[in-house]
Amino acid sequence: MSSPLRDPVKWLYHELGLESVYQTGPDTWLIILGRTFRLFAFGAVSLIIALFMSTLGFSDLQIGLFMTLTLSGDVILSLLTALIADRVGRRRILLLGGFLMVLSGAFFAYFESYWILLLAAVFGVISATGGDFGPFRSVEESTLSHLTTSSTRSDVLSWYVTTSTLGSAIGTEVAGRAVDFFQRSGGQSLLGAYHLMFWLYVAMGALSIASTLLMSRKCEISWPSQKDPKMNEPLLGSGHEEEQPCEGDGSSRSPLLQNEQVAAEDAALQGSPRNETARNPRFPLLRAWAAGLSATVSPESRPAVMKLWILLTIDSLADGMVSYALTNYYLARKFDLSESFRGDIMSISYLLMSVSTVLAGPLARHLGLINTMVFTHIPSSAAVLLFPIPQSLTLTMILLFVRTGLNNMDQGPRAAFIAAVVRPKERTAVMGITGMLRTLASTIGPSLTGFLAGTDRFWIAFVVAGVLRLGYDFGLFFLFVGMKLHSHEERENPEEDEPLDAPIDTRDEGAVRQRRVSIIERAEQ
Repeated sequence: MSSPLRDPVKWLYHELGLESVYQTGPDTWLIILGRTFRLFAFGAVSLIIALFMSTLGFSDLQIGLFMTLTLSGDVILSLLTALIADRVGRRRILLLGGFLMVLSGAFFAYFESYWILLLAAVFGVISATGGDFGPFRSVEESTLSHLTTSSTRSDVLSWYVTTSTLGSAIGTEVAGRAVDFFQRSGGQSLLGAYHLMFWLYVAMGALSIASTLLMSRKCEISWPSQKDPKMNEPLLGSGHEEEQPCEGDGSSRSPLLQNEQVAAEDAALQGSPRNETARNPRFPLLRAWAAGLSATVSPESRPAVMKLWILLTIDSLADGMVSYALTNYYLARKFDLSESFRGDIMSISYLLMSVSTVLAGPLARHLGLINTMVFTHIPSSAAVLLFPIPQSLTLTMILLFVRTGLNNMDQGPRAAFIAAVVRPKERTAVMGITGMLRTLASTIGPSLTGFLAGTDRFWIAFVVAGVLRLGYDFGLFFLFVGMKLHSHEERENPEEDEPLDAPIDTRDEGAVRQRRVSIIERAEQ
């Protein structure tokens, strides 16, 4: 590696993780770009959605219930899509999410009925809190984990967070300025200006769709039961790309042929013809969901994953109580700030967040994933706890900047940590269930905060959220610090000279299947 004194540019290029992002290839760039478009839209909507609904005459309790039910819809959508994404196709799930985003934005641009908007939010994709819920994140993080190695994963996932946070910063700034501009120069009412902002949301959804259409088949994972060659065709292209082998598969043969052979061996060993439902597929989505649930977490991964899920549920409950949309609403009520000024504040917050997340990858390399997650999150949690105390706008803004500036530094390392403790073929489902549990916990928060805000006790939400977040931080440190990582990847990518008669655990389906594939490959050499 270059010395910072001899070649500072090359040193920064490596140290900040840009080299890892470049080496991973165009699919990674497209995923990062698509999420940046999406978070631009989510950031813009988070600034206005609570005030949009307040302008329509809805009560604080109705607004809180709206956000809770919206997050509930995201829970169902994210879980179902994550469980079938690897079988149906990751790119197809992202494409579905983009279409739902466009459809929901169009409904909000046209309608003002509480129930119509609620239906569009629950069954579509609208970020009620500014967070990235719905069908996207777990699929994207799993895909990035699939495209990267253990040495590049933390850097790539950190940039995945960084660029999207920058998109949120620009989105909130544009929303605040645009609403004021539409009113002052465009002759629009406040409500009309809000409606126009949702057309911007539609446009960002369309750009997200475009980035998905350009992704290649490398984004998909090959399953042994997958027999339809169309599942691996690019969503946009000639369809004549060279077949790409799976990650960790050194074979030059077609994965489809390999999977057929392995499936045939499975059937022969079981003493029965191949699964009847494979020849006569009925209810393929239900079968895919059932298969995803039954093979979500292996026994050896389960203890770590279960503990992490409990802690993330606590953290997400806290985040739901003081989401950026509700924090923005709190600032508007407490200090009576203009749209543009609040947009400036939130934009600066997101900008600080994007700058800090650039450092998450280098910190994770030097300090470790858990230490980076904990020691960058504790100051942010403390800022949430103290947020309602100052009566001056200046001190309140400082606490907000500390909270947001450090809040997302744990996201890239957290996704890398999950990828390091579960098997590669479990990642999408595990990340989907992780997202589902986090979203489910977040759904409780807005209703609690809505009730507190309606009884003039809004400040209590920040105190409770701060305590819960600190509990998550200390729990994460004491339960996971020093844990060995990447053991599954080492086991599922054995050295080529490993003896074929070496003992394996016959209860481990992945090891048995890998051994069969190795036997087939060496027989053909």
